[in-house]
Amino acid sequence: MTIRIGINGFGRIGRGVFRAGFKRKDIEFVGINDITNSKTLAHLLKYDSAHGRFPYSVKAVDDGLEVDGKYIPVSAERDPANIPWNEWEVDYVIESTGLFRTYDLASKHLSGNVKRVLISAPGKGGPIKTFVLGVNEHLFNPEEDKIVSNASCTTNCYAPVTKVIDDNFGVESGFMTTVHSYTSDQRILDAPHGDLRRARSAAMNIVPTSTGAAIAVGKVLPHLEGKLDAMSIRVPSPNVSLIDAVYTLKKEVTKEEIFSAFKEAANGKMKGILAISEEPLVSIDYNGDPHSAIVDFGYIFAMGNQVKVVAWYDNETGYSNRMIDLVEFIAKKEN
Repeated sequence: MTIRIGINGFGRIGRGVFRAGFKRKDIEFVGINDITNSKTLAHLLKYDSAHGRFPYSVKAVDDGLEVDGKYIPVSAERDPANIPWNEWEVDYVIESTGLFRTYDLASKHLSGNVKRVLISAPGKGGPIKTFVLGVNEHLFNPEEDKIVSNASCTTNCYAPVTKVIDDNFGVESGFMTTVHSYTSDQRILDAPHGDLRRARSAAMNIVPTSTGAAIAVGKVLPHLEGKLDAMSIRVPSPNVSLIDAVYTLKKEVTKEEIFSAFKEAANGKMKGILAISEEPLVSIDYNGDPHSAIVDFGYIFAMGNQVKVVAWYDNETGYSNRMIDLVEFIAKKEN
C-alpha cells in the first residue's frame, strides 16, 4: 500500500517531514504547496544548516521539484481550497504552514481524494483531536477524525515521559520547563513582535516565554488536565531541546524505580518513541535523533515523592518522524 501525501507549507517542518518520509517505501510525496518558488525550495531541501545535505539528488524543474529522479509538482496557492490535491491524487495532507489550524480553515483541504488532514501544530478550537503516538493514538476514530493534530514537538516529548511516570507511580501535579532552541517565531535581531521577549535577538539572548505543552498534555491525558503547567526558555541554539520535568507523585519512589519504568517503556510499548541515554552527552549529540524523547539517566532525581526528569529531543527530526508515523498509523486503521 502506497500512502500518497501532499504537503502545504515547505518550511522547517514541511521539509523535515519530507526528509523523514522520502526514504520510507510506503510513502510517496505527490505534491507540495508553498508560496516560495521551486528554485528556492529545491535549494533549501538540498542544503540544511542543521541537518546537512539531503542524501538524494534535488533540482528545480518547471512547476516542481525533481528528487532522486522523481517529479513532484509544486503550486503556490494562498487559499487551501485552490490547491490541486485532487489533480495530484493526494490521500493525506500535511498542513505545516502554521496558518490553517482551525477546523474551518483546515477543512478547506478536504475534497475529492483527500481523506485526512494532519496539522503539524496544536489545533485551535473545534472538533480537532490531538494525538501523541505512544500516549493516546488508540483513541483515533476513522469515522470521525478527519482533521487531527500531532500536537507540538515539546508535547511529543513531554507527554510520553509523563505517561510513563503517571502509569507507574501516579502524578498529583507537575511543572515542566523546556530549554528550547530558537525557532522562526523569534527575531534574529531586535525587531517588533507581539511577545516583547521574543522581539529580542534569538542569537544573543536566553529568552523566557510561554509554551502550550502542559495544556496539550492535558488533552491527550485528560485525567491530568489542570494538574500540569509549563514554561519555555529559548536559547541561542539552532536545533535540539530538552524538557526539565518535575512531578509530585502519589507515592515515594527511587531513582532506580524510575529508570526501570523508562527502560521497560523504551524496550516495549514506546520503542522508537522514547529512548534512554546513559552517556554524558550534550545537545549536538542528539541532532538527527528520530525519537520523541530521550531520557537522560544522569539527570533523573528522586526525593520522597518529588521527581525530576530531563529528556532530550530533536525538535525538528523527532517531530517530523512522528508526523510520518501518524500518517502510517492512520492509513493502517483505514485499511
